[in-house]
Amino acid sequence: MLTTVERLLFVRRVPIFKELRDDFIVRLASVMDELSFPANYTIFNEGDEGRSLYIIVSGKVKVHIGNQQLAIFPKGESFGEMAVFDAQPRSASATTLETCECLELTQEQLYEAIDETPEIAVNIIGILSRRIRELNDKMNAI
Repeated sequence: MLTTVERLLFVRRVPIFKELRDDFIVRLASVMDELSFPANYTIFNEGDEGRSLYIIVSGKVKVHIGNQQLAIFPKGESFGEMAVFDAQPRSASATTLETCECLELTQEQLYEAIDETPEIAVNIIGILSRRIRELNDKMNAI
């Protein structure tokens, strides 16, 4: 478990929260739940309802459709954003590659954060756009 100070320092370095005010990051960090997952644990499956995004505090997570790996996310990266925004079922599964600690940000918490600080939405859009470009590059390479 992270101390309050460790949580604040960690959240401050997460790309979707870059350039946000410290007072806002303190409040946001305090409402997120910290979750622990063992290695090879499926956090969510393709088709599940998505109500949260996750931020990796330690470990690595593989995002995949069946046996097809789409991405591997290390410490400091987020995943699960798409379903939080479009209210559609999860488009892929997420499985831990090793023991992981994650922070969970619910849809309600995220929407409240965006109402107060719209820059979060811009940061998430930028991250999602980068990931789509990376997947396009992978597809073009095939």
